Amino acid sequence: MPFPFPGMNPYLENPDLWPEVHHLLISLLAETLNPQLLPTYRVAIEKRVYQITGEDAVLIGIPDATVGVAKTSVQAETPVAIASPPPHPITVTLPIPVEIKEAYLEVREVATQEVVTVIEVLSPANKRSGRGREVYLQKRDVVLASRTHLVEIDLLRSGSPMPMTGTELQHDYQIMVSRQQRRPWADLYPFTVRDPMPAFGLPLKPPHADIEIQLDLLLQTVVERAGLEVVLNYGRDPVPTMTEADASWLNELLKQTGHRK
Repeated sequence: MPFPFPGMNPYLENPDLWPEVHHLLISLLAETLNPQLLPTYRVAIEKRVYQITGEDAVLIGIPDATVGVAKTSVQAETPVAIASPPPHPITVTLPIPVEIKEAYLEVREVATQEVVTVIEVLSPANKRSGRGREVYLQKRDVVLASRTHLVEIDLLRSGSPMPMTGTELQHDYQIMVSRQQRRPWADLYPFTVRDPMPAFGLPLKPPHADIEIQLDLLLQTVVERAGLEVVLNYGRDPVPTMTEADASWLNELLKQTGHRK
């Protein structure tokens, strides 16, 4: 069943669903692009690994696989200063490191194994302060200083967008295509939850033309393959929350499409 939205489905941003959506979207991008790129190019799935601790491990939605989960415990009331130690131990929480693995794509030229284009789908960890953002921005800087194209896909309303100038237009999501020969300029495709999701071109090496990517169709396939329709509860408001105006628009849209009474 098609989405009841003109573009991005905001219900897919829920932290309970996004890790699965992120993983499947990365895989489907590679599966879709390779038949169009071979034998000159090949899309490879790569992973970025780092560790986070404490609050960061609890507050973010983590894409891909997580090895080792920090367990939270109920902390006892703050003890009152007394002359002798308490007869029983109190429970405390330690900042146990959590290993994070984030998947991204590299388009490589088969003959030379040169990385021609990097495709990133941002995760919540990339968009909030902390180790996840620091690691991503370091990688981003390396790519932008190289001869590799960068495609950066941001389908998350929450968090801080990636640094760039000239984005005064208010929007919820964005796709950025940075062609190495045009830097520091890049093509930005901003859109809101009310807009159709724009198609964009995947840059390659001359003389090869761009390959068009339609993310809305890929996301629909992700939902169908994962059976997510049975867990997308359109009777409730999406997480994260929307502005009052967008929430009103969403309510009317879902009523018109028969997803709400």
